Amino acid sequence: MNHHNPKILAFAGSLRKGSFNKKLVKIAVEGAREAGADVTLIDLADFPMPIYDGDLEQEKGMPPNALRLKNLMLENNGLLIASPEYNSSISAVLKNAIDWVSRPQPNEEDLIVFKNKVACIMSASPGYFGGIRGLVHLRSILGNIRVLVLPNQIFIPNAHKAFDENDQLIDSKKQSQTKEQGTLLAQAVRKHSLELSDSPLKL
Repeated sequence: MNHHNPKILAFAGSLRKGSFNKKLVKIAVEGAREAGADVTLIDLADFPMPIYDGDLEQEKGMPPNALRLKNLMLENNGLLIASPEYNSSISAVLKNAIDWVSRPQPNEEDLIVFKNKVACIMSASPGYFGGIRGLVHLRSILGNIRVLVLPNQIFIPNAHKAFDENDQLIDSKKQSQTKEQGTLLAQAVRKHSLELSDSPLKL
């Protein structure tokens, strides 16, 4: 990795074309790119995969789209995730993606895909709480699988009223704060990578 150009994979945990979280993550991507990050923005709808099933994995191995997503994660050191809240938790598609890519290949270290990753999480929801209850679960999941999740996060309530016709946030303060999430992630990835390169353990 080029320490001067942090590599970040960005996506929303939603399949819906008009997803508020797809709009939100794009705003944060702007901030990350302005901070010098090399950002790859993907849509999980382009990575359809079956619900994780241990029997399926044993019989056929990792589905091609799961492997594609895993390779993308391996190529990037930062994760920028906008997570919708479904019934006070994260979406099934996001959890399923995490479950599949976490699976080790033969002779591969467990959870290698998440090792030394830095993540920034955010949410937009039509509800009053802005998806923060789902972020609690996402933070717990990522933290338990070796991801360093930045303490700062943003959540946008009343998301159906929050965006203008150009998919920007109407509230200028929220717009700036969302872009700042991307900036902070780029800075954190750069710093973390430098610290790892200076470590004699080379973790």
